[in-house]
This record gives sequence, C-alpha cells and structure tokens, in this order.
Amino acid sequence: MEIMEHIIQENEKDERIDKVLSAINEEWSRSQVQQWIKEGNVTINEKQIKSNYKCNIGDRILIKIPEPENLDVIPEQMDLDIYYEDSDVLVVNKPKGMVVHPAPGHLTGTLVNGLMAHCKDLSGINGILRPGIVHRIDKDTSGLLMVAKNDMAHEKLVNQLVEKSVTRKYFAIVHGIIPHDFGTVDAPIGRDPEDRQRMTVVDNGKHAVTHFRVLERFHQYSYIECELETGRTHQIRVHMKYIGYPLVGDPKYGPKKTLNINGQALHAGVLGFVHPRTDEYMEFEAPLPEYFSKLLHDIQK
Repeated sequence: MEIMEHIIQENEKDERIDKVLSAINEEWSRSQVQQWIKEGNVTINEKQIKSNYKCNIGDRILIKIPEPENLDVIPEQMDLDIYYEDSDVLVVNKPKGMVVHPAPGHLTGTLVNGLMAHCKDLSGINGILRPGIVHRIDKDTSGLLMVAKNDMAHEKLVNQLVEKSVTRKYFAIVHGIIPHDFGTVDAPIGRDPEDRQRMTVVDNGKHAVTHFRVLERFHQYSYIECELETGRTHQIRVHMKYIGYPLVGDPKYGPKKTLNINGQALHAGVLGFVHPRTDEYMEFEAPLPEYFSKLLHDIQK
C-alpha cells in the first residue's frame, strides 16, 4: 500500500478535505477520495476525519492508497476524434477533461476505455491499464496523442521520444506580458519536496527543456507556442511558472486569481513522428478547441 503525505497550504485553507485531495491528483475522483476517508485511509494530524472536514493551514494529511485491483479494462463506445489510423499507429485528438488511462478512481470514461472499444489491437508493453499508450497529456490538456497498435510500433515510437526527434508543439495562454519574442527554459524538474503531488524546478531533477515563442500579447496575458525537447510531467506548466508566466486557469501551478476555465489553457496542437514501419515523417495539426478560441476572443476584446 502506497502512503502519501500532503501539508495544507494557504490557498487550501477552509476547503473541504475531499475537494482538496481530488484537486492534488487529477487521477483521483472525489467519490474515490470520499470512499478512502470512509474506510479510514485518510488521517489529518493522525486523526480520522469525515469528508466535510474543513482544512487548516499546516494540517498534515496522510493518504493510504489501496493497491489497485487487477482489473480488465472495460471497452466503452466513444466518439473519438481520430486523425490517422493504420495497422501500426493511431493518432487521436483528446478532449479537455478526459483522463488518458484508467487508475484508481477513474476506471471508466478514459481514452483507453474508448480505444479498447474502437480497436482490439493495442500494444501490451505498458500493461493492462495502459495498452498502446506511448506518451500522455494531462487530464485538462487537450490535443494530439500517438497510440501504438503493436509492440514493434510502441518500441520505435518510444525510442523517438528518447532521442527527442518527435515534434510536439503546444499552444497556451499565460499570465503576464512576455517582453521577448522567443525563449528557452532549460531547468531540471522533479517532485516538489514540500508537496509531493506537485512538480517543480529542483537541482537534482530530470533534464527538461522547453522552447517558446510569443504569438500575441494582450493587456494582461500572452498567447504562446511551446515546443517540447523533453517530456517531463507537467513540464510546460512548471517551466512557465518558473519564469514568472504561469498558465491561465492552472489550478496547481497558476495564481489563485485566474480565469475560471476548469483547468489550464493548454492544447497539444502539433504532433510529428517517423512512422515505425514505413520510416515516413508524418505531422498532424489539431485546431484550438472551442473553449480556447472563445477565451482568446474574449481576451482580445
């Protein structure tokens, strides 16, 4: 059983404990957290509490995460936005709000559930809960993902990620006006020692490089394109916060006062890779989702 610790911060004061915990890990649903609390797997300051407990600054929360059951993924019919598919590779445009693969608290409604209903032939390298998944994007990030339909394709696509030859361009809206047109953030990323559910720039972190360019500036915001050289957890969100321009709507790394768009304004708009069988370079582009375009329009006004 995994045990995680979380110390309540100022911005979490007076919030319900079930709301706080479901916010620190996007793969935990509120109902799952409430069940853990009911079963006595969550303590605050070494005492058991109820789901409606209001948090105080400095409260020490211990969460005992039960071992996941050995579950089969349930195929679910979904209207997937598939950009390309052949016998080796599939490229899909994931909507904002969808979790990529099943996990405790999110066993259904994920992209993998939809993929399992769409096609039976997915690579098995990542196991039962993550078939075919070569890389992932956050729940509230929309955009393009490549999926491997067999182990040969999976290995070759992963190798391209390791070699940094995959093209991955993201579009984001950030707080603040970035004065220079281009920039590169080269700063290692690891777990935040003060909050294990967050990532941050740390000396002993993993090498991480993000290139960005400003597409448009507004009164209080900048619209940017980011290109990943590496693919660390929450990389763009962490790097932009690090240089003082956090993403709009980001509940984990953004300011407390931000636009209420239910998650960060981040879209994986361009994905390019060499086909694992034909060795042909392929590139795909997904337009901004409707909420993102509307947000840009509102900010421009």
